[in-house]
Amino acid sequence: MRMSSHSQKAQLVVPPLTKGGAGGVNFLVMVGIILSLGLGSCGKVEPEVGGEVSKVKVVSTSTIIGDLTEAVGGEEIEHQSILKPGDDPHVYEPVPADSVAFEEADLILYNGYHLEPGLIKLMEAAGINAKKLAVGEVVQPLQTEKEGQKVPDPHVWGDVKNAIGMVSSLRDVLIEIAPEDEAVFRENAASLIAELEELDRWIAAQIATIPENQRQLVTTHDAFQYYAHAYGIPMAGTLIGISTEEQPSAQTVKNLADKIKQTGVRAIFAETTINPALIETVAAEAGVKLAPQELYSDSIGAAGSAGDTYMKMMVANTQSIVEALGGQYQPFQFSGE
Repeated sequence: MRMSSHSQKAQLVVPPLTKGGAGGVNFLVMVGIILSLGLGSCGKVEPEVGGEVSKVKVVSTSTIIGDLTEAVGGEEIEHQSILKPGDDPHVYEPVPADSVAFEEADLILYNGYHLEPGLIKLMEAAGINAKKLAVGEVVQPLQTEKEGQKVPDPHVWGDVKNAIGMVSSLRDVLIEIAPEDEAVFRENAASLIAELEELDRWIAAQIATIPENQRQLVTTHDAFQYYAHAYGIPMAGTLIGISTEEQPSAQTVKNLADKIKQTGVRAIFAETTINPALIETVAAEAGVKLAPQELYSDSIGAAGSAGDTYMKMMVANTQSIVEALGGQYQPFQFSGE
C-alpha cells in the first residue's frame, strides 16, 4: 500500500552553527541527532494520524465499472461509486458531493463513449487532477445512430469478452498507481477473468438453445447491441435509441408494435432503469408477452437482487431471455468454485 500524501512528518529545526568552542560540540550533537532520526525511519511505513496506512482512493462512475473495480482492487483500495444500483447514467445529474469525491480521488474510472455525460462534464472541470481512465473506451466500439449521425455505442459490457478487456485495463491502471500491491491486483484479475471466460461460453450455449426462428430481441432502449452481436440473437427493434434521454412519440410506439407483429417476436423486454409504461403499451398493442423479468441494462441491481454484480446481472439477463423466447436454460456454475 502507498503512503498518503497527507501524512504528517516531524519537523526538525537546526539552530545556527558557530565555529569552534562549544558551538563545535553543539554541531556534533546535532549531526548525531539528524543521523539517528534518518536511520531510525529507514524501511518504515509512515502511518497517518491514528496509525493506519492510507489506501489508493478510487472513484468510479457507473455501477458496472465499480463492481469490476472492487473485484480487482479488493481490500487494497478505497473505492466509491458515484452512481448507485438502479441509477441511469444517461440522465444522471451530478450533485456537489460528486465534485468533492472527484477532487479527493487518486484515480477516476468512467465508461466513456458519452455514457455518463453529466459526470464526464464534471470530471473534466478545472481543479480535478486525479488520474483518469475511460474503461469502456479500451473496447473497439460498435456504431449506432443518434440524431442522424453515427456514434460509438457505449454499452460495451454486453459482450463479456469486452468486460475481460476492461478488467485487464483496470488491473494495469491499479498497478500503475499502487505498484506495491501488484501481486494482489494480478491475482484478483486472473481469478475474475477465468470466471468471465466461462460465463462468456455459457451465455453463447444458452442462447443457442432458443429456436432460431424465435431468436429475436426487442428491448426498451438500444443497450443490447453488443450482447446481440456476441451471442447470435438479432435485435428486432427498440423503443428508443442508445440514450434514455429520448422521448418516443406515439408514432414510434405504433411502428414498433407493427414491426413486432410482422416479425412474430415471442416476447419483449422492459429494463430495470427505465419506466416500463411505454414498453408495456407496445406489448399490449402488438399482442405479445412482456417478459416477467426485466433486463439489467445500464446498472447492476440493488444488493440482494438477482443482478447485484456484473456476473449475476449477465446470468439473470440470459435466463430471462432464454426462458421468455423458448430456450432451455441451464444454471451457470463456475467450475472453479
